[in-house]
Amino acid sequence: MRLLSFSHRGRRSVGAELDSSHVLDLNLAQGGLPAGMRAFLERGESALDLTRDLLKSPPKGAILASRDLQLLSPLSPEERPKVFCVGLNYADHAAESGSKVPEDPLVFAKFFTALASPGDPITYPPECSALDYEAELVVVIGKRARRVSQEEAYQYVAGYTCGNDVSERLLQRKDSQWLRGKSSDSFAPTGPVIVTRDEIPDPHSLALGTRINGENRQNSNTNQIIFKIPKLVEFISTYITLDPGDLIFTGTPPGVGFAMKPPQWLKAGDKVEIWIEKIGSITNTVVEAE
Repeated sequence: MRLLSFSHRGRRSVGAELDSSHVLDLNLAQGGLPAGMRAFLERGESALDLTRDLLKSPPKGAILASRDLQLLSPLSPEERPKVFCVGLNYADHAAESGSKVPEDPLVFAKFFTALASPGDPITYPPECSALDYEAELVVVIGKRARRVSQEEAYQYVAGYTCGNDVSERLLQRKDSQWLRGKSSDSFAPTGPVIVTRDEIPDPHSLALGTRINGENRQNSNTNQIIFKIPKLVEFISTYITLDPGDLIFTGTPPGVGFAMKPPQWLKAGDKVEIWIEKIGSITNTVVEAE
């Protein structure tokens, strides 16, 4: 299934794609289903099974035209998911960064206030000039996970979406930790949908990349990921409990702006498109801070 969050006539809801032009509003189709993605995922397999049944015979009054919807980040800042990121998780990206491949996953976090929807602006922080992009496959957690083994890990994965780990390199290098450089407002665009785990049996064989104003910058495959998803779920859940709706950005391939010669920083007006095979793409435009 392809699940999404959207706004329709000022009302937020969760839906499932029927086709490229129509969405089933799950809350309208079945009033007992939540209108928020986190609460929906907390229902577990029962909500997913009910959705599958509804898609077999969708109520006509709950079918909406995709063109009439405002697409939102699958998990909203109001739902307060934990957002984990993994640094240097592609060997060739580590090489272009001049860094050694870490012995363990290099995990950091973004605040939920960094989440942005497809189409939302990416905003330059004040007095900054080294804004960069990072295409990433994002894992969406489906149920609470604490000290989960690699063998069990996929049982805790609801699905996958696209993410852009926006980074301000001056702040990232200036500070002793990456909080400002990685977690400023608008620095985590995600979407356009969550593709459920059963639709992507092997998440480590997906083409992904970035286009800036239509120009290819990143073009790789998730088969280059060093620490695979089961390892990441095991490693993070050993120390931090994962909850339904939490997000894991799994790292970025080579081709980021800071590694180009000379560096190619994002500027106001640039359109940043992140795409992943079988999931889709999100586009966000860079704007100057007001």
